[in-house]
This record gives sequence, structure tokens and C-alpha cells, in this order.
Amino acid sequence: MLDAIPYSALPARPGAGYKARHYTAIMQDAGPLGWLEVHAENYMGDGGRPIAQLRHLAERFPISVHGVGLSIGGEGPLDRDHLGRLKDLVSWLNPASFSEHLAWSTHDSHFFNDLLPLPYTPKTLSCVATHINELQDTIGRQMLLENPSSYLGFAASTMSETDFLRELTARTGCGLLLDVNNVFVSATNLKTSPQAYIDDFPLHAVGEIHLGGHDEDEDEHGAPLLIDSHGRAVDDPVWELLDYTLAQCGPKPLLIEWDTDVPDWPVLAGEIARADKALSLVTS
Repeated sequence: MLDAIPYSALPARPGAGYKARHYTAIMQDAGPLGWLEVHAENYMGDGGRPIAQLRHLAERFPISVHGVGLSIGGEGPLDRDHLGRLKDLVSWLNPASFSEHLAWSTHDSHFFNDLLPLPYTPKTLSCVATHINELQDTIGRQMLLENPSSYLGFAASTMSETDFLRELTARTGCGLLLDVNNVFVSATNLKTSPQAYIDDFPLHAVGEIHLGGHDEDEDEHGAPLLIDSHGRAVDDPVWELLDYTLAQCGPKPLLIEWDTDVPDWPVLAGEIARADKALSLVTS
């Protein structure tokens, strides 16, 4: 477990997931945009235009690095080559924040494109804590761990998700990335209260908040089923849940995620402006 280091050096302003198609627009007129997030796996190479653009952006904006492929919730050991590439990226970029998902995506030699959930048990807790400590020791800084979207519950779980996350922060010193859209998606799918989840969340450990769009579907019984797609604008009930959250924890770095069906910059800029307004309504 690392000594205490700030979870995040990001400003409590709106950020956006960076897409190369927006590079020129961002450099010309960023508006209230305060920082950018990049996915680690897109920048583990040895040069080229993506790295060059990222270097230019890092001269102007704080950068958050978000990992999506480490499989920190997997049963097996972490991939040493992947860890090494993460260490190299963090070393030269020196991002303001690094985060990963509470999920697994590998089994033996197989890699899955989805971020898959895991049961909340003492065994799983011990495994994830070991992986977090290994990652933090490798990159030399604390990480933020993101709460997942859930589509079903595990009968094997003996802890709530919020208790599981709280215990992980105690064991590893990691911070948390609170994805408010994930909270809304999970609560709808599991028929629980998103506000009650926020009430029980360890907000003192939050270093970053995420918002994104979701798609609506139905399960086999005709009940609402929400899919965390990051492919559309944030829905009004999620904005309302954000307001509820910020009223309790104060302003935090706030990311707009839009990873599929990516719109032109003015559309995304509108979401960033709305996030900026939400932050302006709360005080530290």
C-alpha cells in the first residue's frame, strides 16, 4: 500500500474523453473544458501522430489516463507486459489521474471485449486488493477504481458494492471514480434506489466523477433494461442524480464520456457546458 498521495490532481471542472477528430476544435476553442481523458491502451505505442497529439494536448490540459484492459478483477495474475506498458506511459506523460474499472475481461489466454462484473465476497476482495496494490506499486501512484454497471446480481455476493469499494480503499489506499450513469443503470436494472446508493457511497474517496449516455432495452420479462453504451447524450434523470451527488460531496472533476457514435464537437461541447453549469451550482 502506497503512502498517502492525492487521488487526483485534476481541477474540479468539466472534462471530456478525447477523440482525435476533435483535436483541432479543442485547440482552437476549448470553452469551459478543463481537462481530457485518454484510454491507456490507445497510447502504449512508440510514437506516431496519436502520441504527438497527446504531447501537445498535455502541454495545455491536465490529462487523466483511464485503463480498460488490465482486468483488475480477474482471478489470474495481472499481465506483466501490460503493466510494463502502463508504467512507461505514466512515466513520460505524468498524468493528473489514473483509473481502472472494477471488472474482469480476461480468462486464461482469452480476452473479452466487455468489462464483466464480479461477485462481492471476501475472496474476491482479497484478489482485487492484491491487484490494486501491485498496480499502484508498479506505476508509483494511487489509482482511482470505477464502480461498474450491473445487469444482474450475484447470489454468491456477501457484501454490498459500496461496502466492497469502501473496504478496498481501506486496504489499498486507492481512490474511487464515481460513475453516476453506472449508478443509475445498475439501480434501474436491479430495481434499487440510486439515491440510496449515493448515500452509502464512500464519497470522501472520490477523485473523479463520470457521466455518459445509456441505451434503453427490455429484459425477457418486459422490464426496463439499461445498457451503459456511452453512445448518446446524458439523460435528464442522470443529470438529476449528479445534482444530488454534488450537493453531498461538492465539486469534483467531472467527465463527459461519449465513445460510440461520437458526435461533432459542438454537440459534445454542449454537454460540457451543461456539466460546467452543474458544477457552478455547488460550492466546495
